Amino acid sequence: MENTRGSWGDEVNLRLNIKSLATSREFVIHLLLLFFQLAALERQVFDFLGYQWAPILANFLHIIIVILGLFGTIQYRPRYIVVYAIWTAIWVTWNIFIICFYLEVGGLSKDSELLTFNISQHQSWWSENGPGCVRKEASMAGIKGLDSHSYISVIGCALEYRYIEVMHSSVQILVALVGFVYACYVVSVFTEEEDSFDFIGGFDPFPLYHVNEKPTNLLCKQTYLPA
Repeated sequence: MENTRGSWGDEVNLRLNIKSLATSREFVIHLLLLFFQLAALERQVFDFLGYQWAPILANFLHIIIVILGLFGTIQYRPRYIVVYAIWTAIWVTWNIFIICFYLEVGGLSKDSELLTFNISQHQSWWSENGPGCVRKEASMAGIKGLDSHSYISVIGCALEYRYIEVMHSSVQILVALVGFVYACYVVSVFTEEEDSFDFIGGFDPFPLYHVNEKPTNLLCKQTYLPA
């Protein structure tokens, strides 16, 4: 009995240690996912302001996948986290394309309407609202009303808008790489925890009781056998 109680106590302590480590680890992971979500939302806001429809759709899908990864972490669903890991590779590729677009690499032009699906002629929001930028407007002769002013040029920008977009995409790439490492780590942790729980008896709170249950029933049956 003393050996049984000792082994049961060791098992309980092991489970408590695993639970405490998992709790602290989950807290850090949730903070990381919150940071990923905020970074995606920040990108989405500025793309909305610039009417960049292709990035808006990509950001929307990215936000959904990040939420899916958060759900997989909370609910212990490694498959969802694997989906997030695969998406990070796609997200890195997309942001590399955005960098090439604004740097006009490979025949791309930052002045094209590719990101707006040729629906409008809007450019990045930063093209007119960057740090130090001043818009100059002039009245158009013969036109009255609210549209009596026409945009002419932007001057005084401390940094050209395409470099701001490149920095945004570079940050997203770094965040995605951190997210990929996080996803691989969480999947490995979940696998190790499943193996450790299987080793100490699974999630059954009374494994020793069930081990001794069958012989006890057999003894009872033998006791009531007819002579």
